[in-house]
Amino acid sequence: MLQKRIIVCLDVRDGKTTKGIKFKGNVDIGDPVEMAKRYYEDGVDELVFYDITASAEHRSVMIDVVAEVAKQIFVPFCVGGGIGTLEQMRRVLLAGAEKISINSQAVKNPAIIDEGAAAFGNQCIVLGMDVLADAAMPSGYRVVINGGRTPTELDALAWAMEGVERGAGEIVLNSIDADGTTSGYDCTVTRLISEAVSVPVVASGGAGTPEHIAEVFEKGAADAALVASMVHYGHYSVPEIKRDLARRGIAVRMDGIDD
Repeated sequence: MLQKRIIVCLDVRDGKTTKGIKFKGNVDIGDPVEMAKRYYEDGVDELVFYDITASAEHRSVMIDVVAEVAKQIFVPFCVGGGIGTLEQMRRVLLAGAEKISINSQAVKNPAIIDEGAAAFGNQCIVLGMDVLADAAMPSGYRVVINGGRTPTELDALAWAMEGVERGAGEIVLNSIDADGTTSGYDCTVTRLISEAVSVPVVASGGAGTPEHIAEVFEKGAADAALVASMVHYGHYSVPEIKRDLARRGIAVRMDGIDD
């Protein structure tokens, strides 16, 4: 049975880990380097680092912070935020990341997906998608860019399929409606996209309990679950989450985690 992955997300603004609700009201909650080290020691499967204001501020990701985080962890590390050129991708990979997340920049220039996959391999290119429920769209979901600030005319399902066709090796699908609410993932859009593409889909936005994670694996057909608030605020630890999932019969990596 293929193991499901638990991924911790560090949203970073001005060098500090931050958290908001539905992309608003962000507050700083800690040092990303220290937090990354702790989550790695706790047994997290991967870490994602998003420089959440990079695109809106028309700059690339904070490479010095990325390099410091990379020194502390020895699990796959994905980095996103304002990355829109091959040279920016190369710098992030050289700083220690294994994967590059492109979101707003991919919408603005879809060819960057093709170029990145050709240069670095499909496994390196992650298509980040922030979506809002919208009945006006064919799939019922609209793609939003610039950290939730700018709605597009892109349908979420059509964009996911195009991204994979262009070479994205994974999709991180974030529901803005659920983001930071800790009331559960949007399993509907997760399943819609998981069943339509041939690459892993990471569910993001809304995790509040281990039950929510189990639900998005079972009902949403997600390959991995991204968590933030529930671990950042100490409601649950990575080992607690994994033990709960294992008790439910969901295959997760338990290396270094006591029964």
